[in-house]
Amino acid sequence: MIKTAAITFIAIASSLSSLFSSPPPKSYYHHLFISLSDNASISNHLYTLTRRPHVAGSQANAEAAAYVLSTLTSSNIQSHITSYEVLLTYPISRSLTLTPPAPDPPTTFDLHQEIYEGDPYAEVANQVLPTFHAYARSGTVSGPVVYANYGRLEDYVTLEKMGVNVSGSIVLARYGEIYRGDIVENAYDAGAVGVVIYTDRKDYGGGGGGAAKWFPYDKWMPPSGVQVGSVYGGTGDPTTPGWPSSGACERLSDHEVENREDVPQIPSLPVSWADGDAIMRSMGGQVANNDWQGGVDAPVYRVGPGPGILQLSYTGKQVISTIQNVIGVIEGAEEPDRFVILGNHRDAWTFGAVDPNSGTAALLELAERLGKLQKTGWKPRRTLVFCNWDAEEYGLIGSTEWVEENREMLASRAIAYLNVDSAVYGAGFYASATPQLDELIKQASQQVQDPDNSSQSIYKSWIGSSNNTVIGRLGGGGSDYAAFVQHIGVPSADISFGNGYPVYHSMYDDFIWMKKFGDPMFQRHVAVASMWGLVALRLADEEFLPFNYLSYAHELQRSAEELNDQVSDKGITLIPLLKSIEDLKKAASNINNQRKEMEEKKGWASMRKKDHWKVRELNDRLMMAERAFTDRDGLSGRPWYKHLIYAPSKHDDYGSTHFPGIADAIEKAKSLNTAESWHFVQHELWRVSRAVTHASLVLNGELT
Repeated sequence: MIKTAAITFIAIASSLSSLFSSPPPKSYYHHLFISLSDNASISNHLYTLTRRPHVAGSQANAEAAAYVLSTLTSSNIQSHITSYEVLLTYPISRSLTLTPPAPDPPTTFDLHQEIYEGDPYAEVANQVLPTFHAYARSGTVSGPVVYANYGRLEDYVTLEKMGVNVSGSIVLARYGEIYRGDIVENAYDAGAVGVVIYTDRKDYGGGGGGAAKWFPYDKWMPPSGVQVGSVYGGTGDPTTPGWPSSGACERLSDHEVENREDVPQIPSLPVSWADGDAIMRSMGGQVANNDWQGGVDAPVYRVGPGPGILQLSYTGKQVISTIQNVIGVIEGAEEPDRFVILGNHRDAWTFGAVDPNSGTAALLELAERLGKLQKTGWKPRRTLVFCNWDAEEYGLIGSTEWVEENREMLASRAIAYLNVDSAVYGAGFYASATPQLDELIKQASQQVQDPDNSSQSIYKSWIGSSNNTVIGRLGGGGSDYAAFVQHIGVPSADISFGNGYPVYHSMYDDFIWMKKFGDPMFQRHVAVASMWGLVALRLADEEFLPFNYLSYAHELQRSAEELNDQVSDKGITLIPLLKSIEDLKKAASNINNQRKEMEEKKGWASMRKKDHWKVRELNDRLMMAERAFTDRDGLSGRPWYKHLIYAPSKHDDYGSTHFPGIADAIEKAKSLNTAESWHFVQHELWRVSRAVTHASLVLNGELT
């Protein structure tokens, strides 16, 4: 009897010992993750990544890939390189000459960014590519100059009202407001033969004035600074639209690529604000509107045409080049077939200290912290995938090719994609996301200290007492989330500190600029890594996915109400769309209640093992609901874009449009104003309502 009691006591003691020696809860590791930050490490990563210019396809960028791979591997993250052969373009020659009326002599611009005194990167400055537009049309054109403000559609409407004929001219437009590729396309549609895009001092140079300074003495773009970039309107390798550029794959011919609608049909060049100013001072014609004018010390802006003649010449080369994505994996212990994906691109037009390597440095800092967590015993419930993309600057190429290659697996297994492009531009937290992630991002921001005010959280400085949602949406094509959201429908987010900076895409985007003006103490970098990692950890570790589709339903409700003013007098009914949104609200509330009920029933692990499949099934509904917003046929005339709720604006790739198919149809109907065109608007409304209904059915998880 005594022996039996002793055995029983030992068994109970052993059980209790096992219980209390079990691994700590996941939340313990999440707090530990935040405390593992290292300003010096993240600064060193950025310094190393930006020692040389490293444009896509270059040896320097391959060396940067090797550095990323080595850092991930040394952090106990299984990593490899996935390569693609893609079409990239590089400049061979370019020239720009302004010939004013006689007797004034012509001016040939040198199109050169100047090295400043004491520039520590002077020895490698010759490795910076000559200023150009990627995928610009080669050719030589000449014509009188017409000033078109920011080159938007509404700017051409203004010119038309002023009686200015753009046909046969070279358009002068300033950067800002819309994507540079759309500036070129809009000019072509207006009849221009070429485009010059300049960096206006008002927007990037500190606004002018005698006391104004610029880099390296202040954050502003120097007079010779030039914003380079792509003018390609598509996504992914232009030779493989819709399929990956891997191995001996099918490709479009050079002729087929040149005649794609998303490839520019006229030559273009980017120039500095000093060169833009010189061209502007030569112009005649009517005085431009007040909102088209420059800043202090700028000349009076006139719209032309001419009287001077501008000759633009550009020759580029197209090369099938190797790009390298670096992929790292921490396999999930319980659900290895569910992926939480973190992505940032590596390639830069020049040194890329802000864009994109502030994000790359944050990714490496995050990876090193997770490597340390693994040593303490932490293992994620679901698999974490680290993606360092290549050739983003050319047209989101690395991420798009990878998504196209892994489309089916990602569509069935990806929980979410978390993107950080440029982690730090300056002060202030910014976030964009698909709406079911809104609450998760807000909650994470309450746990991370504001890097510019240690007495409060990011949440307090970001949202404050107003509690107003300040989260943007991911409809634009500005970064690598595009393929995940707009092509396959994966819940996604994008975060940063600051939102734009003056030396964007110029040779002055270097480590010195970041150290002086962007983030001198590298505390903002640390905060981005903390936010990024905390959101990823909660998605990877929490038993129930922290998604809330009520946010989605409310967002759709607001967007639908905004539509009403545009179609109310055109015989269009919103009833199908509004009903589908009400159904989504009910489905979102139902699944929230189901999750709450299951969470309240949680007991001993052994008691709920039988309910594991129920948790998995509920999570799958939360994961797959976003996919339901996609349509296999895609948008009309833009089939790669499958998402019917979010996509880029048709005339601004950076802009985000809710219900993009409906918006495109309304624009066309307003132009044609025929019964047939308005009937097509109704068709697009039905398409969206069906997609929203599908999302409700997925959330409900029951067959009809």
